[in-house]
This record gives sequence, structure tokens and C-alpha cells, in this order.
Amino acid sequence: MTNVNLAVIFYSMGGTNYQLAQWAADGAKEAGAEAKIFKVTELAPESVVQGNEVWKATTEKTAHIPEAKSSDLEWADAIIFSVPTRFGNLPSQMKQFLDLQGGLWAQGKLVNKVVSAMSSAQNPHGGQEATILSLYTSMYHWGAIIAAPGYTDPITFAAGGNPYGTSVTVDENGKMVGDVEAAVKHQAKRTVTIAEYIKKGQQ
Repeated sequence: MTNVNLAVIFYSMGGTNYQLAQWAADGAKEAGAEAKIFKVTELAPESVVQGNEVWKATTEKTAHIPEAKSSDLEWADAIIFSVPTRFGNLPSQMKQFLDLQGGLWAQGKLVNKVVSAMSSAQNPHGGQEATILSLYTSMYHWGAIIAAPGYTDPITFAAGGNPYGTSVTVDENGKMVGDVEAAVKHQAKRTVTIAEYIKKGQQ
């Protein structure tokens, strides 16, 4: 296999999307890719983060994860984004990261990047699909290639059946509902496979 570079970029307040990012990286590595995990910069005031025990714990758990930079996007052949929904839209932290990529976009360095996305919320219809589709809108402007999981494997249904990207429901105890890990790994492997096709075609 061609050595595909995958960047998994996440934002996580409660730890769910960090876990999704880890599973995505694992799935990509199983498919032969080089996978790196990055977080986006936190914008919330430190006092707010420290005042929320779950948020504080997640910040401490992800302290070793590097913050994503434009150079990481340039390095990547494929990108998987993982974000919680915010009123059916992207968290401001991820939105700012995307908004800062105008330089790469203007240079055409985001063209043909293979991208896919995942999301989470506290109920089955909490905006996960809208959040993923909102992120994909930016990708169309990039000239990126969307690698949605669709219904390419029955495991998609075990994780809720979202064809746009794995979407997670988190219960009142902070636990994910459904067979999420397998769906995430399938999505990552599909993303890597499509990126391999594109990379080989450009050589």
C-alpha cells in the first residue's frame, strides 16, 4: 500500500471525541497508514474549564496531544475530523481552526485532500448529522474529496446508521451508545483506502 498520511483532528470537552479520534487512528494504522492525532486550540476561558470537573479532566488527559497547525494539513493526504455538536453546528474551536486555513486554500494546498467527519451529542437527534454536513460545506470550498462511510458496511447501523459519518449518542453517564468503535475503524479504513486511490492516481 502507498503510505497514506492521515491527520485525525478533534475537539473534545468530555472525552468522547478524543476517544473517537483514537479509534480512528487505530483503524487507519490497521489499514497501513501513518496516523497522527491533533487537537484544536481551546478558546474557552481557563476559569470556565477549571470549573467543570469533566472538562478539566479531559484537558488534562489530552495535554500531551499537539495542537493542529496548517502544516499538519499540508502533510496529510487524508483528514478525519471529530467534534461534538453545538446547536447543530461546529464548536467555535473547530470553526476557528478551519477559518485560519485561508492561506493554504489560496495556494491550492487543500485540493484533493480526502476528508471524513464524526460527531457526538447527548441524544440521538441532537444535531450530529447537521454538524457533520456543516463541516463538509467547508470541505467543498477546499476542493477536498468527501469519504463518507455511507452504507458500505452493516456496522454503520450498529452505531446509529448515519451515512455521513459516525455519529455518537452519549448517555447521562457519559457512555457511548451502540457499537461505535467498529464503525469508527471502518470509516477510517475507508478514508485511508480512498486516499490511497487518489495518491496513486496523482503519481
